[in-house]
This record gives sequence, structure tokens and C-alpha cells, in this order.
Amino acid sequence: MDNNNQNDSRINNGKKRDSKVKSGNSLVKIGIVAFISAMLGVGIAFAGFNYFGNNNGVADTSSAGTAGTTQVSNTKAKTANSMSSAYKQVNGAVVSVINLQKQKQQSSDGSLNSIFGDLFGDSDSGSSDSNSDNSQNGEGNSSDNNNSSSNSSDLQEYSEGSGVIYAKQNGKGYIVTNNHVVEGSDSLEVILEDGTKLSAKLVGSDSTTDLAVLEIAASKVPATASFGNSDNVSPGDPVIAIGSPLGSQYATTVTQGIISATNRTVETQDQNTGQVTGEATVLQTDAAINPGNSGGPLVNEAGQIVGINSMKLASNTDGTSVEGMGFAIPSNEVVKIINQLVQNGKVERPSLGIKVIDLDQITDESQSSLKLPNGITKGVVIYSTTAGSVAKNAGMKKNDVIVKLGNKTVSSVADLHSALYSHSIGDTVSVQYYRNGKLKTAQVHLTKKTSE
Repeated sequence: MDNNNQNDSRINNGKKRDSKVKSGNSLVKIGIVAFISAMLGVGIAFAGFNYFGNNNGVADTSSAGTAGTTQVSNTKAKTANSMSSAYKQVNGAVVSVINLQKQKQQSSDGSLNSIFGDLFGDSDSGSSDSNSDNSQNGEGNSSDNNNSSSNSSDLQEYSEGSGVIYAKQNGKGYIVTNNHVVEGSDSLEVILEDGTKLSAKLVGSDSTTDLAVLEIAASKVPATASFGNSDNVSPGDPVIAIGSPLGSQYATTVTQGIISATNRTVETQDQNTGQVTGEATVLQTDAAINPGNSGGPLVNEAGQIVGINSMKLASNTDGTSVEGMGFAIPSNEVVKIINQLVQNGKVERPSLGIKVIDLDQITDESQSSLKLPNGITKGVVIYSTTAGSVAKNAGMKKNDVIVKLGNKTVSSVADLHSALYSHSIGDTVSVQYYRNGKLKTAQVHLTKKTSE
């Protein structure tokens, strides 16, 4: 305040002493101000005219020139994206997988064997369980895998899926894909990112986990991708899915999403019968997964494979359409299985050697013949036992109703599947079952193996 007063005082004193000078200076200042204001006014008016007179209020920022000479700017937008980088690390290793088959006639077998399938071990008919996803993807069928040489003119393209090259070892390149992509094949081909088509050999497959390994010559491998730790992913983490939705014409398509859930449990089904045969623990994602994406990688921000895309949920049981619910086999499970397939060509698990069906899938009349106690409405009914099987050796037989294996309650085939495969070959496990209304317990020594 004091400074302001002093300044005001000096200005007043100056005015008193130089009143004549002030008058002359004021006229000059007024003239200058008027000139500047006039020029500013013209500038503002001109800018306003241009603004409101061009493109409905959009200023004309183009340089003067002849009409029809518009050019693309050389300025590059800075759009650094970690997922773009992740894609570039993996896309060279992603392939399309083509399943070639001879034309086959659909089986008309209406026997109970075809209805129940062979679950948990070898059967008298020699068939093996065929387990696929519930994805509505439609790749693969349940025929026996056969990669013997076939006349190419006799082969037809049955389906296409995806895969990813993950290793280059011992003169071979190894590709992981889904079992249902290669199932029933008479020959297999892969198409690399650059369009090169190669013959591929099936190293081994596992229908239980829906995984398979193919091999090509190492000299043909353009790139490999690495696996990340699927235990480290969390809901909300960004991921991309890479594959060939609807076939190789859309090869290396990338879609982005997040991890929607970890450790999600979904049912797996026999592709022929629709029988639920087990449960799989998977990663859930909202990245778009479509038919043809099966077998392709789910990739994290670091460019690592954290899952192999296997299935999607397209509709609910009530017919409600579903979007953004895809599932991938966790990378930790993938690595465990593909290592066994490369080393042994198969995965060995304990087997009971029985054919079974869910209790609630048989008629009321058939249920009454089992003489179950009131309140027992869930379990697994033994339809038959294989000669020499561990179940038969333990005294179990047809029409026994299994309700528990080890410490796990068995309400369905899926439960029995999961409980059995939680044990190792050589374990002894207790099995509780009802026979003629009485609860019994058998000690089953898991020495028999089922190999896929």
C-alpha cells in the first residue's frame, strides 16, 4: 500500500509540473493507441471472417495451393503401445494349422458303446476316450489320429486352426496347438506368417487337456515364442490373442482384451456323445476368440505366451447369446503336457478301466433298479468294467454307483475324472460306491495306465 501511494504521488507531481508536455504527449499516445486498435480490429475481423466462413466453423489450416493437391503429412504420430510390441515379438511364430482327412462315412453305430464312450481306461473294444472343448469352434473330429503318408489327391481340408512355434531343438521346430484342431487328421500342414506352406508331423496329442504338439524342420522355423508364468497373471491384465479366425485368409489376426478371471473351471465334453467327461482349469479372457483361433497363443504385455486359446462360450444353456467369454489353457499346464508329449509321444495317467455314465442321465426306471437309498440322486454308474482293470480287481462291477474317490465327492463323470487325475500312477485310493442300496468301500491300487 505504501509503495502504491508513493507511486501515485510521483505521478501526480509530474502531472502538475508538466501539464503542457502531458497534453502534447497525450495526443501522440491517443493517436498510437487508435492506430494499433484499428489494426487489431481489422485482424480480429479478418480472423473472424475466416473462422465463420470456412467449413461450418472449422478454421482453414490448409496451405494455399491448387485444388486437388492435398498431401499426407510426414509427421509420425507417437502411439507407443506395449501390446503392439508384444505382438511383434510373437506374430512371426504363429502359424495356421490345416487338418487334412480322407472322406469318411459317419458311423451309424447305435450300440451302448457308442453312447457311453470309453472313459478312464482301455475298453474291450479298444477305443479311447475322446475329449473336446465346448467352444462351438467345430475344428477336428473324433476319428483316430493318423499321420501316415496319404495321396494328396485323396485328402480334403477338414478344418483349420492355429498354433505357435515354441522351440527349435535337435533339428526340429515344435508347434503347440489344440488336440481338437488335429484330431482325426490323415495329414497335417502349417502355413507360416509369410504364407509358406509346410508338411507337419504329429508328435503326440492329449485329449484330456486338449493339447497337441507338431514338428517341422528346424531350417524352416522363422521365429519362436517363449512361455510366461501363468500363475503371475491377474484379472485386469492386458492380453492379446493371435491366430487365424475363420481360416488362414485371416492369419495372424490379433485381438486385444484383458484377463477376465484366473482358475476358472469349465466342463469338457465328449465331442460325439456330448457327455461331460471332466473339468478344466482355464484362464478366462474377453479378447475375441473365434473358430480358427483354437491353438493360438494368448500373450501378455511382455510378449510371453500365458495361455493357449482353446474354447469360447457362445451361448448359455438357456440359449442366451454370450459375448467376450473365451478360455485359454494356462501356460504352466501347457508346458507340463507338451514336454511329456515330446519326450514320450503321450501322457500317461492312472486308469480305473471302467465305462460310466452320470446317475441323473439314466431313466427313473433304471435308477429304481439300482436300489439306492432315498436322497442319493448324484453319482456315477458303472456300465462295464474292463477285464484285468484295477476297478474289477478291487471287486467293483456293473451297476455300482460311485459317490466318492479319495477325499473328493463324485457327483458326475467330470468329478470322477478330476478326482482320478489328481492322483498318480502307483497311488492307492479309496472308492466309495453303492451296491444294492449298501455303501461299500474299495481300495484301488492305481497301477494301470491310460495313454493318449
